[in-house]
Amino acid sequence: MKKLSHLDSQGTARMVDVSEKATTEREATAEAIVTLSADAYAAAKEGNGPKGDVLGTARIAGIMAAKKTPELIPLCHQLALTKIDIEFEWLDERYALRIKSLVKTNAQTGVEMEALTAATIAALTVYDMTKAIDKGTTIDSVKLLAKSGGKSGDYAMPAQRIFKVSPAPARAKPKTIMNEVAAPRPGPLAQREAFREFMAANRLRPT
Repeated sequence: MKKLSHLDSQGTARMVDVSEKATTEREATAEAIVTLSADAYAAAKEGNGPKGDVLGTARIAGIMAAKKTPELIPLCHQLALTKIDIEFEWLDERYALRIKSLVKTNAQTGVEMEALTAATIAALTVYDMTKAIDKGTTIDSVKLLAKSGGKSGDYAMPAQRIFKVSPAPARAKPKTIMNEVAAPRPGPLAQREAFREFMAANRLRPT
């Protein structure tokens, strides 16, 4: 089992010493999924949210968040980032927005936390920009998709764990219980015959 690199021999949290590591090109990609109501989704997609341009604001927020990651997460190193990119994908089938962040640097440590922070803050900004329409928006599936560079090598999330769009579930049809035979819908003649049987069984005369 691997030990946590941020703990010393006494179990005290510390910043990892990366001074002996080689400076290499590092890259990381992360994503977050924001699920909105139909009204909030339409407003965000049309660009007329209560606070203005949803995607434009979320993109800037994600870029700023990647730069400020060491100020938000205590043991992260201060890095000179060479690229930050925020992309969006509309998922009409479920009124959701997929946010994907890409961060690059040439450094002695990776940028996984910067990519995850960028995706998360961009998602929170989407919430802030649309909360006046609906406060029930959810942020799901924040995850690292891939990273490259460094001693630990490359990583890519297994395909079955990457978010996939599922079509809206079809309306369920009633099922026949075991040993139960589904009866045909009665027509006018069957209804009349059933009525006559009921009257005869109760010794009543139809009038």
